[in-house]
Amino acid sequence: MSDFQQQALKLAAQQQSPAWLADIRARAANDWSNVVWPTRKTEHWKYTPLASLQKNIPSTWSAQSSSPLNESQMISVDATRLVFINGVFDPASSSELPSEVVRFSQASSAQQEVIAQHLGKVVEGGQHLFATLNSAWLNDGILVHVSRNQVLAKPIYVVQVSTAESQTVSVNQRVLVVLEESAQAEIIEHYISTSDVQNSFVNALTEIVVGDNANLQHYRLNLEEENIQHIGAVHVNLQRNARLRAFTLALGSKLKRIDYQINHRGKGAELNLQGVYLPRNNQMVDYHSNVQHWVPNCTTSEVFRGIIGDSAQAIFNGRIYIHQDAQKTLAELSNKNLLTSAKAEINTKPELEIYADDVKCAHGATVSQLNATALYYLQSRGVSRTEAEVMMSFGFINELLEQISEPAVHDYLFPRLAELFGRDQTLLSMADE
Repeated sequence: MSDFQQQALKLAAQQQSPAWLADIRARAANDWSNVVWPTRKTEHWKYTPLASLQKNIPSTWSAQSSSPLNESQMISVDATRLVFINGVFDPASSSELPSEVVRFSQASSAQQEVIAQHLGKVVEGGQHLFATLNSAWLNDGILVHVSRNQVLAKPIYVVQVSTAESQTVSVNQRVLVVLEESAQAEIIEHYISTSDVQNSFVNALTEIVVGDNANLQHYRLNLEEENIQHIGAVHVNLQRNARLRAFTLALGSKLKRIDYQINHRGKGAELNLQGVYLPRNNQMVDYHSNVQHWVPNCTTSEVFRGIIGDSAQAIFNGRIYIHQDAQKTLAELSNKNLLTSAKAEINTKPELEIYADDVKCAHGATVSQLNATALYYLQSRGVSRTEAEVMMSFGFINELLEQISEPAVHDYLFPRLAELFGRDQTLLSMADE
């Protein structure tokens, strides 16, 4: 057992939680103690070493910060807002919760039954070791439960804020979304931090069940300071004719790994997953997606694009698995990458594994640099080389940004990406024309 595993078990023993979660936590802690720690020879962690976790092992749980929130970091959206600071719920910065939303620690007996029915059931923990750890560390979380034929009146906006601590700390975050038959909802998960050098390890897991004919729009934005360590996952079950439209964007950090595990469980389910990753400096970011088609007549459209600069590293591993009974499947996977520096690195591995004989599937990946001819064209019309590089880089991801259906999310990201690319918003508007 690694040093990190041993310390994680000590932290699990220190964690306080409602009594009804005790069995879930105990089983997860036992499973965690038996997992094999990943090495460079472990395929799913081949390019994502966990040495930084071993060097900076969290020594304690974080405490809620007394620092006031920076509202300029928040998305200006008419939504039900839940704010967690270092994993601790902040009622003063949060909205009054509707009946569809409850914290685990305040769940009624009926809500506890819903949580127990679905928590940890979308994906077996053995497949994702940090999901197992999340359950072992579980002390609170959020349940979003939308009943049959109901439409959530407002989006749910979950803000997870990290602040700098005097020592390396752990933050555990859990979200469970359950949409019953023909329900509709929009969820925005937003991970941010103060501008100070961060020293947290964040373990964040979201589980989603989209019922028959239900419709979910889900956003996951990781915009933390570059020294944070974040391992997260989104696990989804799609039932008959369920529809999930998902968008994820991540800046790089010292360690950032995000897994999407999506199961087509019912006929006619539809998935549209789009992602953007933008590591720079010495940052790294790793996206792993695994879409399982278990039944016939389902659709997957998955598109990820990355811009990697400076000495940054990105990893993308996208896998679509078509089981034998999943006839009439339509699945497409695309990963395109732009390297803006000679030292930037991308390891991409799109996978398509098919065991059905009546399907229509495609997958592919590209790695390129800025087009010299296009750069020359812009420069010949009075645009400086630096400005031309910015415009072309932004244009590479703008196609996905313009498909964001929530105006508040789009309007929030645009000026921040302008700042990230080092130029004003008017310049990027030129790239949009």
